[in-house]
Amino acid sequence: MKSLPERVMFTMGDIAAAEGALSAGCRYFGGYPITPATEIAEWMARRMPELRGAYVQYEDEIASITSVIGASWTGTKAMTATSGPGVSLMLEAIGLAVMTETPLVLVNIMRGGPSTGQPTRGQQGDIMQAKWGSHGDYQIIGLTPASVQEMFDQTVQAFNLAEKYRTPVFVLADETVGHMREKLVIPDEKDIKLVNRKQPTVDPSEYLPFKADDDLVPPMAVFGSKYQFYATGLTHDERGYPSDKENIQIDLITRLNDKILKNADDIIDLEKYQLDDAKIAVIAYGTPSRSARRAIAIAREEGIKAGLLRLKTVWPFPEEAVAELATEVDHIIVAEQNMGQIYHMVRSAGAPTPITLMRKPAGMPQLPEEIVQKIKEIDSQ
Repeated sequence: MKSLPERVMFTMGDIAAAEGALSAGCRYFGGYPITPATEIAEWMARRMPELRGAYVQYEDEIASITSVIGASWTGTKAMTATSGPGVSLMLEAIGLAVMTETPLVLVNIMRGGPSTGQPTRGQQGDIMQAKWGSHGDYQIIGLTPASVQEMFDQTVQAFNLAEKYRTPVFVLADETVGHMREKLVIPDEKDIKLVNRKQPTVDPSEYLPFKADDDLVPPMAVFGSKYQFYATGLTHDERGYPSDKENIQIDLITRLNDKILKNADDIIDLEKYQLDDAKIAVIAYGTPSRSARRAIAIAREEGIKAGLLRLKTVWPFPEEAVAELATEVDHIIVAEQNMGQIYHMVRSAGAPTPITLMRKPAGMPQLPEEIVQKIKEIDSQ
């Protein structure tokens, strides 16, 4: 079969995410409409039949995410998309997906909150929710695109990471990125690197569904295949059988955390801009990073040595990169479209370097001139 040629579209971020999922091999979408993520569901409803995939709209977000877990166990790449209130309902099932090591992608187009908040305005208020929203000790992967092109690219990346590490992956995009319209280049199908989950190769009689390889990730059998298995949200041994033994719980939870933390260098994605000689660094992600990049250019024109560390991955948090940056600059500014969430992580990693929070819990991100003004204030101190 011939691969699909490169395509160019002028479209919004939500649709780019949907196209990224389809290009990654996603063939199941379970969802429930919610502003500002509904366009993803609408596009999937249109495109899935063309690719012999399945789109199902459920009665609520809980049914949506649990259906995605079930679909993934059939060997299908699966996803959902929602916004903050929907994520709140999905979080218990996210814990189930972590515990059963189920690969899936959840795209969260973040809006203002709490509660109903501002459905049509963007914020970055769900960053900590993605990491800490479910209960227990676990790690999660969270990507933060800043453009329509990255909505495509990072959704593909999210599926690859989900498949490689058998884990849920969040794509955390603020509403501005989800609804902005820009040029999107969908590469030739043969040029898109895809990762598929490992399959067991042992004899079915020897198969242990939760016995990990050296990379701490177990091969994943397909439900209904010759491999029989038991998957539960309870603490379980390598056979998948529930256990209340202390050593089983410690070993399992440690491995679930370590398979992310010990592979952080493979997962974390950062962009460094004008940092080689910077004295003041801005750390930002999503839409505020676009304003920050312009602000850095303006500051440089005025002779101020400023630079940007853009977080394309927020979870696992790039602690080492931030700590290293803190030793190289005199001051760090964290620009977030919230009351300050990643700021606390930066402050922990970057102490004792002075760190200033530029917070904006509103529908518009920081403007470039606002960041320039803050850079000038710090530079004049």
